[in-house]
Amino acid sequence: MEALEWIHNRLRFGIKPGLERMTWMLGQLGNPHQHMKAIHVAGTNGKGSTVCYLRNILQQAGYQVGTFTSPYIETFNERISVDGQPISDEDMIHLVNAVRPVVEQLEETELGEATEFEVITIMAFYYFGKLNKQDFVIFETGLGGRLDSTNVLEPILTIITNIGFDHTHILGETVEEITKEKAGIIKPQVPLISAVEQKEAQEILVETATEKQAPLYLLGKDFHNVSYETLQSGEKFALEMSAGTLTDLHITMMGYHQVKNASLAAMAAVYLKEQGEALLEEADIREGLRAAKWIGRFEKMSGNPTVIIDGAHNIQGIESLVSTLRLHYEDKRIHIIFSCLKDKDAKDMIEKLEEVAASLTFTSFDFPRAYGAQELSEIVPRDNSSFEEDWQLALKEGKKKLQTGNDMLIVTGSLYFISEVRQFLIKSKESY
Repeated sequence: MEALEWIHNRLRFGIKPGLERMTWMLGQLGNPHQHMKAIHVAGTNGKGSTVCYLRNILQQAGYQVGTFTSPYIETFNERISVDGQPISDEDMIHLVNAVRPVVEQLEETELGEATEFEVITIMAFYYFGKLNKQDFVIFETGLGGRLDSTNVLEPILTIITNIGFDHTHILGETVEEITKEKAGIIKPQVPLISAVEQKEAQEILVETATEKQAPLYLLGKDFHNVSYETLQSGEKFALEMSAGTLTDLHITMMGYHQVKNASLAAMAAVYLKEQGEALLEEADIREGLRAAKWIGRFEKMSGNPTVIIDGAHNIQGIESLVSTLRLHYEDKRIHIIFSCLKDKDAKDMIEKLEEVAASLTFTSFDFPRAYGAQELSEIVPRDNSSFEEDWQLALKEGKKKLQTGNDMLIVTGSLYFISEVRQFLIKSKESY
């Protein structure tokens, strides 16, 4: 599609943090971002899942919900979705035609060229603010918060999922530096709900929220997970809040990290109800959490034998994956195929995977910043590891290792890699 080629061509302008270009372009388009009921979500990991849980809760209550997320797993269009369905190619073309003149006018100013992410963000604002207004729109930040393209929003609620070490070359090397960037989405008198755990990070959120007179709700302090247990089909927990306790909540996305994400979404829903922003019942929260599914995140592609894909693209994601495997598959022989990008801490990720891996195969994929398979294998050499540059061959060999019902295959790493693997597995329709 010519429209997508034009968008992707902006990649050559790289990442340019700052809001000046966004503000200028939005002004030319009539400030569509000011004409929506928005919820803003930042964090190192868990943004997509939290957005998914909250969207499903609001949908259960009968609301139409727009979302802006990244990256995509199946189609580019899913970055801008309505009720979980990606916008059409026709809408995508319409959006490009609407914003292109403004994007090109920007290049004639001293502000310079718009990046790919800025263009996609402008398109989402235009779509939800002008073309197809929704009851709620949930925007996920791309990188950081303070200088992220989405941070021109005037939301009714902000959410920060967690703080971890990712994109440190842009966001900072310490928890404090990264937290200050994420905390940049906090707006005056707009409530913040967060699952940030580090003491120093919490202190920065408290300080920023106090300074901006923004009510703050912290998981573990103002609301709590209790009665947690693993189920064969997911997780079960209760959520204690000042408004009361929601018992026997079920989610099908696996892992304790998903309990935290679901808790953030449930707390957000309760807040929206208490403030009169949304009319919803306890049943909407229950059914919304249960119905939520997020592709490419601990997604079972086959049950016999077990093949799971998981976009664990940084150390926090890998730690969550390993924790989930220990909780649900402690009795299994786990074979892992792994590929990641060169801006990630591959050594820490590999060492963590080795804690649960019976075998570990490194591979690569066609992406400018991807590690070569042999490069990965040389980072932490081990007897139980091997490499195969062609990921499709690695997948084929990985399946051959699944000799018994006790063997399982995990394909993990970069979300770009997982996107390719997922499409291949669906198209091939092989019997695993």
